[in-house]
Amino acid sequence: MNLKYKGLCAKLISNLVKKGISDKKVLEAISLTPRHLLIDPVFRDKFAYQDTAFPIGENQTISQPYTVAFQTELLNITRGDKVLEIGTGSGYQTAVLCELGAKVFSIERHKSLFQSAKLFLSKNNYRAQLFFGDGFIGKKVFAPFDSIIVTCGAPYIPQDLKDQIKIGGRLVIPVGKGEVQQMMLIQRLSEKDYKETIFGNFKFVPMLKNLNNINNK
Repeated sequence: MNLKYKGLCAKLISNLVKKGISDKKVLEAISLTPRHLLIDPVFRDKFAYQDTAFPIGENQTISQPYTVAFQTELLNITRGDKVLEIGTGSGYQTAVLCELGAKVFSIERHKSLFQSAKLFLSKNNYRAQLFFGDGFIGKKVFAPFDSIIVTCGAPYIPQDLKDQIKIGGRLVIPVGKGEVQQMMLIQRLSEKDYKETIFGNFKFVPMLKNLNNINNK
């Protein structure tokens, strides 16, 4: 990252701290992630390290850094944790998880975003396993996961995802059928028991149902 982008990123990190992000590991991971490479060069200097979402095609956005930081902080990741991400999108959140040392499995339902994220992550030496498929189903073959993060607004909490959290693990998911969702943390206490905590309102693009001819169980 060149000095210009390092300076802009430093301002972003300062802003995130002011907004309440306190986990130093999360802040460092975001500071190391080259978000500017995911923004069209025409808009890069102005928007790469602004704390705002930005369109990436397919009616999707690269997430607002504060939202990425907030969700990541709730995951409470330890290096080596196995994390399932629902909604690869641009690959920005995926890269942040990789910077934290997580073993990332990520599902994307838009083929063009799946392909571009795969290219970005590979070019920048982020080792994550990406899948083109249905996020509502999760990835049972690799379960249980230490954490699951959903980066789109879910109309409900999919049971398949709850079942794929290990006991003691966490699911962070924005839930709501309208334009605004409630950020929820689901902690699995035992085989059948879960604890749910709500962390306020956020706005995400909607989580979309399954695609034809895709089975990613």
